[in-house]
Amino acid sequence: MVINTNLSAQNAATLLMQSQSNLSASLERLSSGSKITSPADDSAGLAVSMKLTAQMSRITAASNNVNNAISFSQTQDGYIQQVNTAFSRMSELSVLSQDVTKTTSDRALYQQEFHALGSYINNVSTKDFNGVSLFNGNTLNVTTDSEANTFAMGGINLAGNTTYTTATADDITSISGSIKALTDVKAAISQLASDRANIGSNEESLSYYSNQLSTLNNNLSAANSQITDVDVATESTQYAKENILVQTGTAMLAQANSLPQSVLKLLS
Repeated sequence: MVINTNLSAQNAATLLMQSQSNLSASLERLSSGSKITSPADDSAGLAVSMKLTAQMSRITAASNNVNNAISFSQTQDGYIQQVNTAFSRMSELSVLSQDVTKTTSDRALYQQEFHALGSYINNVSTKDFNGVSLFNGNTLNVTTDSEANTFAMGGINLAGNTTYTTATADDITSISGSIKALTDVKAAISQLASDRANIGSNEESLSYYSNQLSTLNNNLSAANSQITDVDVATESTQYAKENILVQTGTAMLAQANSLPQSVLKLLS
């Protein structure tokens, strides 16, 4: 029996230290909700998680870009609907002005309305969305994924398309002018129908991209959760185990420290 070296106490202290470390780690995981509270917990998992998190951030940004582009297209379509109404009325006025029972004064009144509608259409061609022109005809490249790949969103040209500008500039104060105006307005309505179809195609494609990004983000989030998120039920069980080991280890260390006192019995 020795006094200077208490191996039982040293072993008990080592095991107690390990249990306390495990208990502390378990407590950190439960309080943070994360399985990885330091790189030492899972270095490889942490590296994967960092890349997944960065990719999800980029996907969120791309999703915002796509949704903004959808809003852009919807705004275009809202204006186009009103332009279509205006052209429809202009075609009606062109026919009314061909009425042989109408006087020059009557046709002048029709022209006044025709001109006002044409001015409205010309004004719409100058509208913008957050400073970006809606109808200058430029193709916009919309970011659609985390790698910055793009979708070419075809533009609509109201201001520079002669089909539109010719129709809005017509004069229906005469029957011959009304006949020409009707032909021009019908051509403009046909072009407008084609342009609106393009807007619809853009919206449909962008909606697919938006849904794709949302699904991908959810899947990546689930994968990242498997790496980083703590299973509370399992970790609670582990915490209870380590807590018991700390308590029993503390008690056993106290017992091991008291063993050398038995030497006094040999000296008494």
